[in-house]
Amino acid sequence: MGASGPRRGPGPPDGGWGWAVLGACFVITGFAYGFPKAVSVFFRALMRDFGAGYSDTAWVSSIMLAMLYGTGPVSSILVTRFGCRPVMLVGGLLASAGMILASFATRLLELYLTAGVLTGLGLALNFQPSLIMLGLYFERRRPLANGLAAAGSPVFLSALSPLGQQLLEHFGWRGGFLLLGGLLLNCCACGAVMRPPPGPGPRPRRDSAGDAPGETEAHLAGPRVREAPSGGRTRRRLLDVTVCADRAFAVYAVTKFLMALGLFVPAILLVNYAKDAGVPDSEAAFLLSIVGFVDIVARPACGALAGLARLRPHVAYLFSLALMANGLTDLSSARARSYSALVAFCIAFGLSYGMVGALQFEVLMAAVGAPRFPSALGLVLLLEAVAVLIGPPSAGRLVDALKNYEIIFYLAGSEVALAGIFMAVATNCCLRRPRDGPPSPGTEGGAGDGEEAEAEVDSDLPPAGTEEPGGLEAVEVPSPGTGPSQPEVKMEPGLDS
Repeated sequence: MGASGPRRGPGPPDGGWGWAVLGACFVITGFAYGFPKAVSVFFRALMRDFGAGYSDTAWVSSIMLAMLYGTGPVSSILVTRFGCRPVMLVGGLLASAGMILASFATRLLELYLTAGVLTGLGLALNFQPSLIMLGLYFERRRPLANGLAAAGSPVFLSALSPLGQQLLEHFGWRGGFLLLGGLLLNCCACGAVMRPPPGPGPRPRRDSAGDAPGETEAHLAGPRVREAPSGGRTRRRLLDVTVCADRAFAVYAVTKFLMALGLFVPAILLVNYAKDAGVPDSEAAFLLSIVGFVDIVARPACGALAGLARLRPHVAYLFSLALMANGLTDLSSARARSYSALVAFCIAFGLSYGMVGALQFEVLMAAVGAPRFPSALGLVLLLEAVAVLIGPPSAGRLVDALKNYEIIFYLAGSEVALAGIFMAVATNCCLRRPRDGPPSPGTEGGAGDGEEAEAEVDSDLPPAGTEEPGGLEAVEVPSPGTGPSQPEVKMEPGLDS
């Protein structure tokens, strides 16, 4: 933080109320990643009722995932403007309303707009703020915290898939969607948990406006408050697009795009692939549960492994190894047709998929640091949305045209393996520095960046009254009073409020 900015001690608390925040992140991550895959259990019924092909029906999950990723910048802006808690509460209501309205759909287009767009937007407004808030509470234990939070995805996937099958058998897809909409209201309860970590001292006051000392902190961990020279204007940078010029961010963004083209395809197609191979419906749905059970163990274990002092500086290479393992699993299992072979694939896929899930956001936090993480996350998710809109729908069309899943697994595996190779090569060739070694808290990234990183951000601020390059200007308020000694509050988004 700047010299005059508020402080909350040596760093994030790494515990305390953070464990409650971690529990909420666990639930949100489970809904965000597990829900679009679990909806695939209803595809056969939707295809029958609407007379559509698999590729058309698969757009429901694809749009949901695309909204989850594509609205990342919007979520970043809303979090900076209003804070995590209000955004998550609204997101929970939207996600629930989308599934409830989808239960009354009479056309696939209505399903796209309700279950796809509305529910996907609601999940997005919960997912990104939860990650930001998790980073505020953990620094030393951040890899483990990320791994534990990421474990929500397999836990919910292993539960939601059989639950969806039971709801489909007893209530039909309409009743199932209605009940799942009610289940999504739990996102609102998770949003209520997200209070910003308290600082050790009072917040600076804005004398001219009469704001209370803690008022700004309630914005999340939204804006950072400090004094600006007189005669300027109050400005807030909502989205820092200058992060795109960072080489580490560029390497990560390309990796995520290649990864997203193929990573989700096997999980989305798995149930229908097994059914077409003659596996009974209940056993086919249980395959996703097997992936989830293995994933549950893999994510926390990989998070703990990445937190070791010897491995944490090399987490990017560990991430690339996980991607290559996942891609090779798809390639080696393309011809699996028996149930035992599919179970073996699910075990290997769940292990590598869990490693990817546990490390992906830790790598981004370490690459860009805490002050720019919300903007970087939003931009990465937007890029990933494009890949999600290309990958699964294209795979569905190939299935409809070729009636063969083998080539789909070859393509998906090649894309994910290529992402891992690119990450390793680019990190080794473009990002290595002579000072490689165990990072200090001020350079490691994530929510616990120290004062060195904050001071660097502060030094780049333009004089008051000028526009900050690379950001979105949100507020412009003339400085009250005319005296040269009267300071003006300048607000900049940051994570350490």
